[in-house]
Amino acid sequence: MNARRLIPTAALTAAAALGATALTGCSGAGAAGTGADGKLSVTASFYPLQFLAEQIGRDHVKVATLTKPGVEPHDLEISPKQTAALGESDVVLYLKTLQPAVDKAVAQSGVKNVVDAATLTSLESHDDGHDHGHAEEGHDHRHGEAGQDPHVWLDPVKYAEIAKGVGAALEKADPGHAADYKKNTDELLAKLTALDTEFKDGLKNTAGKTFITTHAAFGYLAERYGLDQEGISGVDPESEPSPARMKELQAVAKKDNVTTVFFETLASDKTAKTLAADTGLKTDVLDPLEGITDTSQGADYFEVMRSNLKNLQKALGTH
Repeated sequence: MNARRLIPTAALTAAAALGATALTGCSGAGAAGTGADGKLSVTASFYPLQFLAEQIGRDHVKVATLTKPGVEPHDLEISPKQTAALGESDVVLYLKTLQPAVDKAVAQSGVKNVVDAATLTSLESHDDGHDHGHAEEGHDHRHGEAGQDPHVWLDPVKYAEIAKGVGAALEKADPGHAADYKKNTDELLAKLTALDTEFKDGLKNTAGKTFITTHAAFGYLAERYGLDQEGISGVDPESEPSPARMKELQAVAKKDNVTTVFFETLASDKTAKTLAADTGLKTDVLDPLEGITDTSQGADYFEVMRSNLKNLQKALGTH
């Protein structure tokens, strides 16, 4: 079985963004913003960082992502050609420790403007209620440094902090368009503030506060909006939960009147369906936004986050 390591959503986004630049942002090296097409070439490691670069850079940047849609970011392998292309980027955005291959390629790239999203906000450790006993079976549950959770992009407030840092990096790399980057950053921050308000208001008076998910990626979101996340398999959605954990979750579901078990579109829904069948619960999607695919419930970060909000409201019961 291919052990799928859970990657924090924020980290994934950064990786995706990084990848895109590496693959398509090979404008000539030289002064920033003076490639063949006159655009700043930005490489993002995954979708969440790619999205920020596109929203803030707009017409002034050419964004490439290292992690293609549907690819598991943590297991990403980078070719020598991609590493070389990465070295031609004006700006690289990534989330350190989320993708070891990306960390290595960035270290070798020699790019001057490198942004590690993990340094732009504070990372925390989250207890998802799981003992992670199966970690000894060879699964790597490392979340950043010292067990820190990398899924910062699922909290609009923390994602906004990262957006500010990305905006500042683009201004520094391409001072000629600094005013535009500043304006675009401010517009994006306003949208993220509005999204935060929607979540705050939408989850304020729910009948329940506990949700069960296969991928324990929603610790920041749960903490921000007063919810309690219970992960089936900890951070690795592909690993098998122990019988004891399944029994524990059945008790949690009964005690806290849980109605729904959430799974994600990029990982197997087997464990969610098994638990739902054993407890008589429904299943639904909660997307950790590590990448956008045709099966995503929305075309971009904001649409998918609003789908997540709607699904949480439905599952928790709103008054």
